[in-house]
Amino acid sequence: MEIASLVADIQGLTAIAVGLILGLGGVGTAIGFGLLGGKFIEGAARQPELVPMLQVKFFIIAGLLDAVTMIGVGMALFFTFANPFLTAVQNVAG
Repeated sequence: MEIASLVADIQGLTAIAVGLILGLGGVGTAIGFGLLGGKFIEGAARQPELVPMLQVKFFIIAGLLDAVTMIGVGMALFFTFANPFLTAVQNVAG
């Protein structure tokens, strides 16, 4: 197998992996925010006097949800611009 063909395969599969990382991260965050928001509204409707405490917890969990997605974005950018698999193949080739 030629090195150029191997490099092209790695770049193509990396693009697919990056798309999956970003897509599934977005879907997971959307589902998480939907469930979180629904439970917050339910809790606020049942006990309105607890809304300030629930709101603080809501924003803490929302921040954690966003953090997980941003970690995925960071990993996707790493694989896009500093692909370790591609570097290994290029080091072996020459």
